[in-house]
Amino acid sequence: MSDPLAGMPHFGRYEMSLSDFENAVDDAVAQIPPDLAASIENVAIVVEERYLPRPGEDPHLVLLGLYQGVPLTERTEWSSIGHLPDKISIYRQAILDLCRSREEVVDQVLITVVHEIAHHFGIDDRTLHELGWG
Repeated sequence: MSDPLAGMPHFGRYEMSLSDFENAVDDAVAQIPPDLAASIENVAIVVEERYLPRPGEDPHLVLLGLYQGVPLTERTEWSSIGHLPDKISIYRQAILDLCRSREEVVDQVLITVVHEIAHHFGIDDRTLHELGWG
């Protein structure tokens, strides 16, 4: 997800402890339907404070979440051999910057978790935006 703050007025941010935020992430993961959750393979979901743009990226890039790994649609029978877990990062400060209430944080965390898990299943950003999970 790139720069959700672009073009939006910024009226302040909601403060939430790390443990409360982690609980919101856990709650979002728990909302994934069981049959779909059973298909999530070898993925670590972590909370990080902020995405740090890499060399060559826009230094002002803001991400709410990031999937790093090999989507299930691109894996082969050999993909898991010697392969570290895929990683989904949920960026706490970026989400808090965007939200003004606990409800907004919980909603945005759910959207972000679903968005990044969808990448694990090979769904691209364009499709996610069309489905309302952008």
